[in-house]
Amino acid sequence: MYRAAGFDWAPPDGVDLAACCDLWAGLPLLFEPGSEWNYSVASDVLGRVVEVVSGQPLDRFFAERIFGPLGMGDTGFWVEGEAAGKLAALYTAGPDGGRAVRSDAMGGRALRRPSCLDGGGGLVSTAADYHRFTQALLGGGELDGARLLGSRTLAYMARNHLPGGADLESFGRRLFAETTFDGVGYGLGFAVLLDPVANKVLSSAGELAWGGAASTFFWVDPAEQLTAIFMTQLVPSSTYPLRSELRQLVYQALVD
Repeated sequence: MYRAAGFDWAPPDGVDLAACCDLWAGLPLLFEPGSEWNYSVASDVLGRVVEVVSGQPLDRFFAERIFGPLGMGDTGFWVEGEAAGKLAALYTAGPDGGRAVRSDAMGGRALRRPSCLDGGGGLVSTAADYHRFTQALLGGGELDGARLLGSRTLAYMARNHLPGGADLESFGRRLFAETTFDGVGYGLGFAVLLDPVANKVLSSAGELAWGGAASTFFWVDPAEQLTAIFMTQLVPSSTYPLRSELRQLVYQALVD
């Protein structure tokens, strides 16, 4: 029903975030709130809440309250001028596992201001900029004297908020997500690793993570004081099996 309304990997052209929320409000929920978990437009709706409360469009709020204080000068919803020439191309998997094929239909959207400033996706950035963001998370919400969140607020966000301490395997629907499900809970905007044994990765309980549409991925491990960013260019995000392999390699390289 969502796809029939024009929502697939991006909102319909010409529809802003407020209009998207109105359209979503007219569609039924997949299940009763609090009874299951599924990848959804929840963060997109939250972006609209930010716009209403702040009285600013989402791009301006992000620039003034997040990107500016953190020194993330190469991050935004679109690029223009000289920066446009630095934008990486996106690719889709080739037929039958063949050579990847360049896809400008999605990547080209970043060359102009989108109609919908999406609360759950759509930003373009650099590895250096995103590293500053993950360092702020590792620092309890602060980086180089700029505090975005209170340390207790971030700690609350990083807790598993699924009922009864459940993981996504037992509480979620295996339809789609930017995370694995076994031994993984969900906080306020992050996947939260509950049990490394169930997840079958040599990592730490309490690790925060999420991914992006082009198979990008990041995680923050407070126990090891470690952050990692995986920047790739292949859509959809389920194409690469390398996220778990990268985590295994990183943790195998650590010696106490």
